Amino acid sequence: MKYSKFNIEDYLDSDEACAAYLSAVFEENDPDLILAALGDIARARGVTKLAQDAGLDRESLCNALRPGAKPDFETVFRIMKAMNITMQVQAG
Repeated sequence: MKYSKFNIEDYLDSDEACAAYLSAVFEENDPDLILAALGDIARARGVTKLAQDAGLDRESLCNALRPGAKPDFETVFRIMKAMNITMQVQAG
């Protein structure tokens, strides 16, 4: 039996898939996991193009999404906007 390595990026092929993935990750309340998920989406969409759309250079985008990074909210907001993803607030 052959197994192939699972790659989440293979499944992030639409805005809806990316939004569903990120919504599930947000439920974990883990900032590092959120950054990792944003990084997965960035790689699925193309890091260079996404950086341009967010008004960042490629290195800045990669640094903002690396494990342990503490990007400011404006940077995260710009990245999410470039991904065509918005946040919604609801009582929990």
